[in-house]
Amino acid sequence: MPLQITPLHPLFAAEASGLDLRTPPPPEVCEAIHRAMDRYAVLVFRDQRLDDDQQMAFGEALGELEVARATVDAHKHRLKHDRMADISNLDVDGKLLGADDRRRMFNLGNQLWHSDSSFKATPAKYSMLHGRVVPPEGGETEFADMRAAWDALPEKTKAQVKDLVTEHSLIYSRGQMGFEEYTEEEKQKFAPVPQRLVRWHPRSQRHSIYLSSHIGQVRGMPRPEAMMMIRNLTEFATQRAFVYAHRWRPWDLVMWDNRCTMHRARPFDDHAYPRDMRRVTLTDAAPTLEQALPLAAE
Repeated sequence: MPLQITPLHPLFAAEASGLDLRTPPPPEVCEAIHRAMDRYAVLVFRDQRLDDDQQMAFGEALGELEVARATVDAHKHRLKHDRMADISNLDVDGKLLGADDRRRMFNLGNQLWHSDSSFKATPAKYSMLHGRVVPPEGGETEFADMRAAWDALPEKTKAQVKDLVTEHSLIYSRGQMGFEEYTEEEKQKFAPVPQRLVRWHPRSQRHSIYLSSHIGQVRGMPRPEAMMMIRNLTEFATQRAFVYAHRWRPWDLVMWDNRCTMHRARPFDDHAYPRDMRRVTLTDAAPTLEQALPLAAE
């Protein structure tokens, strides 16, 4: 059965059906998925009963996987594949993380609006999050369309921000919630990296605002002024008209394009319910400062 698309939101996000992702899609189906991502930026694949190897193989069929995960206590990894991110509230024995566990405190930052791996020199392209076990209530994931947000910005604001360069780090995002204790190795690993504030998506031929809670500075601006501007842009870009909220069902696989969306997790009772989510992430082609930005064509 060919890929079928059902929109979930007036601006972006769609349910994708007709595929069994346990078998890696052939090139022509991969291209159809890429085209759907160009249009919708978020795709929901329901009832995909994948194991870890199958999820990794699906990601590899679509592009190059990220090599390194970014978290604290990275040595405490319970999953088979080092390149698979564990987005759960479970320890290495599959038990709920303790209330004061360092990993749990760090992972609370997933509830901030962000773009995956914007804190890496070459950031993420697609993320593919698979819901193995989901809580009975709460724990939704919200997505915001940064292309629609760019389109809606006043022309004066577009002119002000189009050439700006920001600095991203996990230390900046976690600092917003008071998480400040890092090893020296983690401080070096999470050192800030530069990213464009405005990006160009070559296949969809659209601009987007590249926002994230990982932003902690705008080059050439006093930091208080810079962070107030970023906060104002984030509030504008995450107004409800630009947001799709995904309520998880077991075995959902949700894929999104980090180049033109932000997302955040919503809270749930993580003291009572397990949430086992596993993410495979594709890396982008190059650092954002090396990518084209044809704003003059507008």
